Amino acid sequence: MTRGPTLPAHRLPYLPTPLDTFNAAPADEARALLLHCLRSLRWAHRIADHRPYPDPDALLAAADEAAYDLSPADLAEALAGESLPELPEDTYSAAHMALAAARAAYEARFGHAFVIYPGDVPADEVIDHILQAIRSRLTNDPEEERVIAAEELRRLARGRLMGLLRGAGNRATSPNVPVSGK
Repeated sequence: MTRGPTLPAHRLPYLPTPLDTFNAAPADEARALLLHCLRSLRWAHRIADHRPYPDPDALLAAADEAAYDLSPADLAEALAGESLPELPEDTYSAAHMALAAARAAYEARFGHAFVIYPGDVPADEVIDHILQAIRSRLTNDPEEERVIAAEELRRLARGRLMGLLRGAGNRATSPNVPVSGK
């Protein structure tokens, strides 16, 4: 049996990935996106200035490295832009009061906002997770807490970047207030 001519293979159109879009974005736009991930101008400039990244792992590795290199001033800038994750609407007012008191004690002791990466903590357990972490970290000396806060900022930035790379927000991008005026 003889076959007739075959049709050429059909190619799907190329659709850019979120990483492609980030790599091709104007520098100011890329820096603005990065400022939402970690509220440090130097960090955002460093990551934006080293584009393009060949794959998401390369971007995440560069973000981690830049976060580890934050100076005390960069760390203070990043901490100043953070706030605690929002609590679910049905959270009891007593929980809000307990969290406000713990946060005030933390800020009085260390002079900056408490930061924590919620990770995969279920929404109904977030407040307990945060309260336990604040209470535990209040016992740290200031230098030890600075190291922990810097690590939590790095984890927050990484989680937010992963949300951007997926092309949609995740819990790591939504709980904290966006940067304003930057």
